[in-house]
Amino acid sequence: MPRPATKADPQKQLMIKVKACQRLIKEAAYYEIETKENEAQLQKMKDEQKDPYDIKKFEEVLGESQMMIPESISRRDKALDELREFVIVLEKDEAENNELMTCEWMVEAKKLAPSGKETADEGEDVAITAVDELADGEAF
Repeated sequence: MPRPATKADPQKQLMIKVKACQRLIKEAAYYEIETKENEAQLQKMKDEQKDPYDIKKFEEVLGESQMMIPESISRRDKALDELREFVIVLEKDEAENNELMTCEWMVEAKKLAPSGKETADEGEDVAITAVDELADGEAF
């Protein structure tokens, strides 16, 4: 018999999404570090003229690590986008829920995936320069 439909606790959902993002951020960073370490190890093996078979196998290991970087970055970015969208929805739907809006997971979510509001203020002092009227080669 199926469970009755109940609304999931938004704070619990937020915690799950934040922890997933934290894990994916660490994973992407780990693959980048691992790749750099493996590149150094491979170069050391080549410099020491180790067995060609070992070098070839280590190049395969390095290749696998390099293939994981774009995939892990993609998963990380997707999770951060989902977290950002979830926070925006919560700010609209649960604005009156002060406990949720000030909980540690909301604070962490805003650090990990700031919405457009937080990042828009940073560039407000930039002036737009009209360059349409400049002649070719003329500096502004």
